[in-house]
This record gives sequence, C-alpha cells and structure tokens, in this order.
Amino acid sequence: MPRVKRGIMTHKRHHRILKDASGYWGGKSRLFKTAKEAVMKSGNYAYRDRRNRKRDFRRIWIARINAACRLNGMQYSKFISAMTKLNVQIDRKMFSEIAIADPETFTALVNRAKEIYS
Repeated sequence: MPRVKRGIMTHKRHHRILKDASGYWGGKSRLFKTAKEAVMKSGNYAYRDRRNRKRDFRRIWIARINAACRLNGMQYSKFISAMTKLNVQIDRKMFSEIAIADPETFTALVNRAKEIYS
C-alpha cells in the first residue's frame, strides 16, 4: 500500500481556521491552537446572540407600545388584551412601528381598545 501523507489536509484545516480568525488580536490571529479556541468561542457567542437578538427586539417593541399607550391613558397589558379580544391580527413589531410613524392611527387603536374596558 502507498504511504499516506496528511500534510495537505492539515494545512487546509489550519488555513481555514486562521482565515476565520483574521482580525483577532495578537496570537489569536496567528497561532493555530489559540485561533481555534477563539473561533469556537466566537461561534458560540454568535449562536447565542442570534437568539438573544429576538428577545431584545421584543423588549424594545413592548417598551415603545407601552410608552405610546401611556401617552393615550392606557396600560400596555390592557391594550394587548383588548386587541386580542377585537381579533386584531397585528404583532408587536407592527404596533411599535405604528406608534412611531403614525401616532393618530395608534390613538385610534387605543380608543377602540378603551371601548372594551368602559
């Protein structure tokens, strides 16, 4: 059987990791072992934060809707409850955009929600 030399694949693997680590500070961008650790860690952070971003945006939308509701004399929870009872199929992202871009329409929605609780 012929002898198998593995240098090509090792070099290819090392090159891929070092390419991913380019731009990192110090040895993290030059030394394979530390570069591999840094790339794995950054991959974990990226995976985690792609999920956390969704939480953060929802939190922002809720804060904006709550502020707009309070300006119109209503609580956030009662507003969302009323929208559910009225079967309004708009999500929190859109309510937030409406509250910012078109306050008159949002005021109309709040007034419609107030009718349920009066």
